Amino acid sequence: MILSDKTILKKLKEKELIIEPLSQLQLQPASVDLRLSNHFLTVDEKVVPLIKIDKPADYKEFCRDTIIIPPQSFVLGSALEWIRLPNNMTAFVEGRSSIGRLGLFIQNAGWVDPGFEGHITLELYNANRVPIELKAGMRICQLVLATLDQETTPYMGKYCCQNRTTESRVYLDEESVELNSRYNYKFKEFD
Repeated sequence: MILSDKTILKKLKEKELIIEPLSQLQLQPASVDLRLSNHFLTVDEKVVPLIKIDKPADYKEFCRDTIIIPPQSFVLGSALEWIRLPNNMTAFVEGRSSIGRLGLFIQNAGWVDPGFEGHITLELYNANRVPIELKAGMRICQLVLATLDQETTPYMGKYCCQNRTTESRVYLDEESVELNSRYNYKFKEFD
């Protein structure tokens, strides 16, 4: 069940759910608006000729209160708020309609697992043919909260407790490691 503003407020007051810092302006009828931090990452295109799933990518890190995202460009940012979900709650991150109507796609793979704790990393893509300017502190996306039918084991994955914008760690996935070793083994067989 998706939580209403009244239930969200109750869970915040009881410290069952943590979203900090938070102002009244951010609370919507069935969601909480999250703001943009000033910490960003981009893939360093000068040193990365190819992004491989089984290897870490090289990123450029920068902190700015204002960022201009060029046309058809991709930047990682993060929510300003620290989130902690209880083990019986999940969340969806959706871009704000007003921002989407400007051609900015906001995603975080859309899902926040029960028990997650940290700053949510956001994938920001400018679908325009012109640059778009964003400012730290602006409401950028919304967190839609839902309860589970029962409590579950908390999320303890590779993004648990991320404190800032966090790069992709897909190379740590079990299947990435396995596929890499299997591919190398088969490749060596044919040498």
